[in-house]
Amino acid sequence: MGTVTPGSIPVHEGEGGKDIAQHTHPQRELDAGALFVLKSKGSWVHCGYHLTTSIVAPALLSLPYAFTFLGWAAGIFCLVIGALVTFYSYNLISLVLEHHAQLGRRHLRFRDMAHDILGPKWGRYFVGPIQFMVCYGAVIACTLLGGQCMKAIYLLSNPHGAIKLYEFVIIFGCFMLILAQFPSFHSLRHINLVSLVLCLAYSVCATAGSIYIGNSSKGPKKDYSINGDTESHIFGIFNAIAIIATTYGNGIIPEIQATVAPPVKGKMFKGLCVCYTIVAVTFFSVAVSGYWAFGNQSEGLILNNFLDDGKALVPKWFILMSNIFTILQLSAVGVVYLQPTNEVLERTFGDPSSKEFSFRNVVPRVVARSLSVIAATTLAAMLPFFADINSVIGAFGFMPLDFVLPVVFYHLTFKPSSKSPIFWLNASIGIFFSVLGVIAAVAAVRQIGLDAKNYRLFANV
Repeated sequence: MGTVTPGSIPVHEGEGGKDIAQHTHPQRELDAGALFVLKSKGSWVHCGYHLTTSIVAPALLSLPYAFTFLGWAAGIFCLVIGALVTFYSYNLISLVLEHHAQLGRRHLRFRDMAHDILGPKWGRYFVGPIQFMVCYGAVIACTLLGGQCMKAIYLLSNPHGAIKLYEFVIIFGCFMLILAQFPSFHSLRHINLVSLVLCLAYSVCATAGSIYIGNSSKGPKKDYSINGDTESHIFGIFNAIAIIATTYGNGIIPEIQATVAPPVKGKMFKGLCVCYTIVAVTFFSVAVSGYWAFGNQSEGLILNNFLDDGKALVPKWFILMSNIFTILQLSAVGVVYLQPTNEVLERTFGDPSSKEFSFRNVVPRVVARSLSVIAATTLAAMLPFFADINSVIGAFGFMPLDFVLPVVFYHLTFKPSSKSPIFWLNASIGIFFSVLGVIAAVAAVRQIGLDAKNYRLFANV
């Protein structure tokens, strides 16, 4: 496992005058995945970059679409609750990680936490597979969305062009193939700083474009009613909640905290504050402006609303710029969510006793990561339905990882009194989002069933 056990490293002076034992393994005791991919060299600023890239991603461009199932009041309410609960939950995970680090057992991976706190079977058969599904699903979704943005740029200059969506997905996958070779999570810190700027840039573009169209006669007639019968309304609500959960989802908090150099105390909280400042600016501006401008006609990707039957509702250069910003950030997001997969591949095929850039380790690394990206690109090209993938990942993956397990870990680690407010707050969050996750999963699967008539492998949507 990637859990750091007590060693012989001296005690470091922690915050508040407390001594924090930051024990680390000798290198020979770490597996290749922890040693090469999850290097603990970063600062809280780097942590903020990683968190922002993993959360503030182009999935936020689907928030106006989620509002079409919820309406104004419920949409804004769910957005606020999602922000509060995820910030709280991620902080709980961070506190648990810090506590175990002080005891000399620093957890470097989500499944390590589950292994130590819940038992080995939970880490191996529940948390590990769910996290892999979430992260690899995010890579597939990023690759698909990157191809869709490339196609949107192509159609601006050639509305009747013959190049298919799957061809653009392959082009984006080739770009990902190069970025996937960055050796460690820590080595992405500068890319993720650029990613932070890019997410602000395309959010400004989405907001400004929506306001421009909403104030002009070019836009659609504003209609905020919720379409469909009662059954569709009910399932649509839970489908939208799954989309919002995916948008706030992370699923790699322990891996991000693993990149922080010891002592780790307090650094994750600072990084979360950086991240959620960006969240507040981007999520709410895009969701509110997009739904205000397009109402119940908001599409799964709000940038698609900037074109009406091939006719641009804003200047073409503006659409081009918005899509370029989105494409560039998608590549960073995809590479971040590749890290858990890279760690597993490195642990399986790497040799911790050899140097990181030795022939013995470089060749298996390049081959394994390349095959991983090729597989994700193939699946993205085969299944080009971004909004549906988004809701499925949220219901089955992000909901348990980001809303339920944090409170479970906290309770089992700190054992708060049943009379304390935090006990009942955490219990309420755990129970509510467990039930919500089950219902959202049913709603997501139902939506796929309804859309199945439009599904075709390698469809040019």
